[in-house]
Amino acid sequence: MRCDESTRDTGRNFGDRCAAGRTRHTAIFALLLLAVGSCAQPETAPVPVAETRDPDFRIGLLVNVRQATIGGDALRVEDPAEGDLRTVAAGSTLNVTFRGSAVALSGSGSRIERRALVIRPADSGGTMRLNGRTYRGTLELRRGDSGLVVVNVVPLEQYLAGVVGTEMGARAGDEIEALKAQAIVSRTYAIRNQGRWKDHGFDLVGTVNDQAYGGALNENVLATAAVAATRGQILTWDNQPIDAFYFSTCGGRTEDGTAAFAGASRPYLRSIEDRDPTGTPWCATSPRFHWTAGWTASQLATTLRRTLPAEHLAVARANDLRDLRVIDRTATGRIASLVLVGRNGRTVVAGQAMRRVLSPSDGGLLRSTDFTIRITRTGGKIERVDIDGRGNGHGVGMCQWGAIGRARAGQDVGTILTSYFPGTQVQRLY
Repeated sequence: MRCDESTRDTGRNFGDRCAAGRTRHTAIFALLLLAVGSCAQPETAPVPVAETRDPDFRIGLLVNVRQATIGGDALRVEDPAEGDLRTVAAGSTLNVTFRGSAVALSGSGSRIERRALVIRPADSGGTMRLNGRTYRGTLELRRGDSGLVVVNVVPLEQYLAGVVGTEMGARAGDEIEALKAQAIVSRTYAIRNQGRWKDHGFDLVGTVNDQAYGGALNENVLATAAVAATRGQILTWDNQPIDAFYFSTCGGRTEDGTAAFAGASRPYLRSIEDRDPTGTPWCATSPRFHWTAGWTASQLATTLRRTLPAEHLAVARANDLRDLRVIDRTATGRIASLVLVGRNGRTVVAGQAMRRVLSPSDGGLLRSTDFTIRITRTGGKIERVDIDGRGNGHGVGMCQWGAIGRARAGQDVGTILTSYFPGTQVQRLY
């Protein structure tokens, strides 16, 4: 679970992924754990059993959009109830819209309208393009609450290759152990949260509201190798998959779970010093280790008029701001809460809400809550607010750039994972 941008230096700020707290493990975990964990000795030699196939996951790629385009290799168009409807030649482009309760498909042959459609490669090894991105598996199309919904149904291990490649970017060979750690953590997140969005018809979304998933386009050799090397492995505590929090850059110390999220009281989610023997943070090479953000008075007022209502906070401070003051900090030095002071009142902003309320002028989230504030005034009136910050993300769990630094120094995947999630164990499901 992330609340920040990936290790790729894309220049984007991503939204919070802050709901990894399902209190029960999934049915597949229970069944597979029972299968691999039995200690009973059979009276006769067991019959060899083929390795269990990884489960399919349903990834919501587009939710309530107006339209989409699909292409790629030769494709088959199916109705879930009727079966095959059409084969589409490689390189063709299909346009998808919605009409009433139906999905409408046009662009190759006569128009098709059905309550739901399935698009799959005509060849089992083929791929599909959705709005320019390449995916494996199948695409399910249906009408959602207010628009078109497109779901990618894909085996978990193929999904993970796209996640690790997106989350970690293109890495060097001496960083493979960090990629293995990411693969295990991402697999754990998926298993723990399977069905999180079941009321919407899918398990997870393809953004950092769950995990950044770029499909086949973002797969690379090392990411795919890391997923294969850790096939079926997850992190557990007390024989259950953990809440696998992770983020980009800690700045030298991770955060206690409850300091960032009220429901994250876990024995394995506690703050750790994340520095090498010389005292240098393992994540010091992150492009987001130090950062700045700033607003003119008018820019900040515009931002607050947009962000305060979204957090159900008093919007009056947007037009009446006289001061910004830090109220308190967490044990790691990150800001726990601050107050917006106006002529006629005060508005307190706490926790990760600060990253949304103080959105940078170019949009997205403030990179972390580890920052100091500088206010420039003229005649007592605020002219400009600047922030000097460190780190990227909520700070709970695995620091991705810290994992990279540890891998470069020769630490293996087990050492990396137990450093960030003390007391956990790696367990293989399939």
